[in-house]
Amino acid sequence: MDARSPKAAPRTAPAAARVPMIALYAVGLAPAAWLFYQGVNDNLGADPMRYLEQSLGLWALRFLVATLAVTPLRQLAGINLLRYRRLLGLLCFYYAALHWTTYLVLDQGLDLEAIWADLVKRPYITIGMATFLVLVPLAATSSNAAIRRLGGKAWARLHRLVYAAAIGAVLHFLLVVKSWPPEPLVYAAIVLALLGYRLGRSVLRRLAPKPEPRRRAA
Repeated sequence: MDARSPKAAPRTAPAAARVPMIALYAVGLAPAAWLFYQGVNDNLGADPMRYLEQSLGLWALRFLVATLAVTPLRQLAGINLLRYRRLLGLLCFYYAALHWTTYLVLDQGLDLEAIWADLVKRPYITIGMATFLVLVPLAATSSNAAIRRLGGKAWARLHRLVYAAAIGAVLHFLLVVKSWPPEPLVYAAIVLALLGYRLGRSVLRRLAPKPEPRRRAA
């Protein structure tokens, strides 16, 4: 769990604090609505299906990165966005679901044989599908009721799967583009930095000397 600084409480972004959650969800889903609107009006370029799939997947990755950035922002910059982490994580899942729904329904027409062939022959689809399946239990257990039902420690262990999802999402993105343009490399570097930060803090916490127990007075 995240440690809080005893010296000063992290500050919550004041502008976002005044905005209702439903409005933030609306803002977060606006890019998807715009993409589908553009698709209906045939404004997504020469290969609209590929553009739509990749754009939805990219937004899923962006929200995943934003979710991972909440803890470092609080610990390093004192900016407390913890109340929005669940929202960011769910937006990541929604975009990932739209990404895969577009592929399965609009692109492949629910042709199970073609979908299976893609899963077998194309590693980026295999990795992407596995990453999405990792996100499913995280989204399903994002409520306070799920935390109470699972217990805090079990819930925290389960939600460490987000790190595996982040690695899978970056690999999926790198393999989809089939080249080395700057954008996927930038996202890969950001994800590695965020995961490296967590790993470094965990190692330092384990290596830090534990305070000796106080001796009882005779």
